[in-house]
Amino acid sequence: MTRIQTLSLAIGIALAALAVGWMAGRATQGASSASTSADAPTERKVLYYRNPMGLADTSPVPKKDSMGMDYLPVYEGGEAPAAPGTVVLSPEKVQKLGVRTEAVRAQALSPSIRASATVQVDETRQYAIAPKFEGWVEQLRANQTGMAVRRGQPLLSVYSPELLAARNEYRVADDAARKLAAGDAASAATMTRLRDAARQRLKNWGIDTTQPANGAHGDAGSLVIRSPADAVLIEKPIVQGDRFAAGDTILRLADLSTVWLIANVPATSAGLVSVGQQARFQSPALPGRNFEGQVAFIQPVIDPQTRTLAVRVALPNPDGSLRPGLFGDVVLSRDSAGEALTVARSAVLDSGVRRVVLVQVGEGRFEPRDVVLGERSGDRVEVREGLHAGERVVVSANFLIDAESNLQAALESLTSSHDHALDNHAGHEHDAADTGSDPSVPGAAESAPSHDHHQHETPPAFEPNHSDHTDSTSSGVTPKPAADADTSHDSHAMEH
Repeated sequence: MTRIQTLSLAIGIALAALAVGWMAGRATQGASSASTSADAPTERKVLYYRNPMGLADTSPVPKKDSMGMDYLPVYEGGEAPAAPGTVVLSPEKVQKLGVRTEAVRAQALSPSIRASATVQVDETRQYAIAPKFEGWVEQLRANQTGMAVRRGQPLLSVYSPELLAARNEYRVADDAARKLAAGDAASAATMTRLRDAARQRLKNWGIDTTQPANGAHGDAGSLVIRSPADAVLIEKPIVQGDRFAAGDTILRLADLSTVWLIANVPATSAGLVSVGQQARFQSPALPGRNFEGQVAFIQPVIDPQTRTLAVRVALPNPDGSLRPGLFGDVVLSRDSAGEALTVARSAVLDSGVRRVVLVQVGEGRFEPRDVVLGERSGDRVEVREGLHAGERVVVSANFLIDAESNLQAALESLTSSHDHALDNHAGHEHDAADTGSDPSVPGAAESAPSHDHHQHETPPAFEPNHSDHTDSTSSGVTPKPAADADTSHDSHAMEH
């Protein structure tokens, strides 16, 4: 072996040894780095920075918006999707708006119903003075509307010829029956029957036969009518000297020691009212005073004009301060129905169609959420669906956040619609390109002509049909010469 060959072999062995050692070192280093990377968490890569208000604005580098809020980083792998309309506010903005939150908590409610009410006269304590005979008013003593009278107090004296005849008939029959009782028994019996008929007539008129005739003339045709109860004169359609017919109401009285309170409960709360329910009445005309009573009667029908249910409460009125026509508010109380999830009434945004609360899902992040409400009690309202105990809801400045949420939801909807339209447009262009380039689609070449006219092939001037014709020479038909290639190319170019 020559010297050069020996040197070459030594160099080759040395290079092979170096290569084996390098490969072994790389394998060891790779294993150690893999174990190290498995033990230590990998740092997430920031893809871009998004607008903190949820607007469709991103930035590849950190920046601030017009209000000085930092853009939020979006890492590789994405972030938890936020509910539509979620609002993100900086701590400075939260403090400036005065946003306050409160935890949802379980609480026993004492539901009540508040309604407008009016004091009215107790219909069972009204009295009408309507004589059952014809006559004239001799002297009217209760001559002022609103005048208070006592039981048995004289109201007026009347004169009636019918009354005079009935009393005289009774007196004559009674005297005759007494005189004939000892001598003629048959005549006495007849007079007794006449006396009893006259007495019954006076009794039907409401006149006691023992009552003396103490009218203005002091004869039997006069009668003094007295008050049947402690009452107030509420109607006086006659004056002194007027004539009245049998059955005419000449005076109307009302006992105001007990009055009726008619409450107009909305039809939506009609199912929450029951007889015996406690009621408390207050009126601006009587500040600082409360009147307690119970529900005595509930009307069976709802007023079709006001869409309210009339509820009657009987209230004692010993001092007469509850005057008929007095207006105020009544609160109908109910027993507690147990504990339920409640929030402050100020936390609920009621549009009439949907009821929404703003839930704090993170620091400065507020999510609108639909809820189903139950009963109300004071400033608390029951939440039957949509919230859980311990969640915090916005109770102050929620109108401003709700307006921001509605704006953000509208912008997100607009952005998603725009992106969807762009995707559809790109898809149509891609389909058109694929259709034009696919040679298997019939007519693809015709629908996408090329602008390079030099690559067009010259169409054949004549294509013989061998199925219908035999040899053209033997049939005597002379084929037409083919057109010039340049002429065919020019005509094809003109068509393009």
